[in-house]
Amino acid sequence: MADTSLENDGQGMIVNPKPTADNQDWDGDDADRADRLRFEEEQAMIREQSEARAAKAAAEAKKTAAADNDAAKDASA
Repeated sequence: MADTSLENDGQGMIVNPKPTADNQDWDGDDADRADRLRFEEEQAMIREQSEARAAKAAAEAKKTAAADNDAAKDASA
């Protein structure tokens, strides 16, 4: 009976069909710069959306507070 191990059955192994010399990803190549630029643009867009949501929430809170204040004045009159 062959000794089989469930931990080393080859499942999930990463296979790279290209030789290492042909598969070099050099630091600072055009693709890396494009990825960084795209990431920075996405982060800026997310930041702008967050700021817009915060400003909208603040405006709504101010409007609600003003309406509550008016309602309190009407109730006391």
